[in-house]
Amino acid sequence: MKSEINIRRIAMSLFGVIVCAVSVGLFKIAALGVDPFQSFMAGLDSLVPISFGTLYVITNAVLLIFALVFDRHYIGIATFINLFLLGYITQFTYEFLQTVIIDPSIAVRIVCLIIGVVVICFGSAFYMTADLGVSTYDAIALIICNTWKKGKFQYVRIVTDVICVILGVLLFLLAGGEFSKIPTIAGIGTIITAFFMGPLIEFFNVHAARPVLNGKKAREGEEKNVQNGG
Repeated sequence: MKSEINIRRIAMSLFGVIVCAVSVGLFKIAALGVDPFQSFMAGLDSLVPISFGTLYVITNAVLLIFALVFDRHYIGIATFINLFLLGYITQFTYEFLQTVIIDPSIAVRIVCLIIGVVVICFGSAFYMTADLGVSTYDAIALIICNTWKKGKFQYVRIVTDVICVILGVLLFLLAGGEFSKIPTIAGIGTIITAFFMGPLIEFFNVHAARPVLNGKKAREGEEKNVQNGG
């Protein structure tokens, strides 16, 4: 039973990362802002002439070193799934969507943003419920507040998110990006993902991710109650 639960957790982590990666591709098509860490990655991607997938791996490998040095217990299987897969799947999704959604209108972009928010919350619920490690970026705020005791998580996370957005914008401008294009990497989508995703993630936790994780155990309990006349 324990091995079945572990396999289910790994599968949920893999599924969650893939779904989140697809959502980032949708955010990029919407061009109305991405989540704070992806704002930083978008700025870095504008400046560094290598593929997004490879750049994502390199950047997260650097953050992984930080986590391994200061508190490695936040690192797990899901951390490496995120590190090696998310960037490449995001790149593939974005490139594919560009061939399907050509020169999207503002209405189409808004629809893509809404779908992206729902999809990233759905994927995050599975990734978080699996509880097999956090992303290297998530580990930074956790280490600062839990290991170094330098503030509460929600405030530390806001600070790290703001730093990511600022760095992303600066890198974007340094790469020659136009001021008018800043909302494509730091816009309404960034605000939504930074402050309003929690309730939707919890909804999917309750109604999707947790039932998947505990589904078989719950069914076995129901069958036992029936057999016992309960």
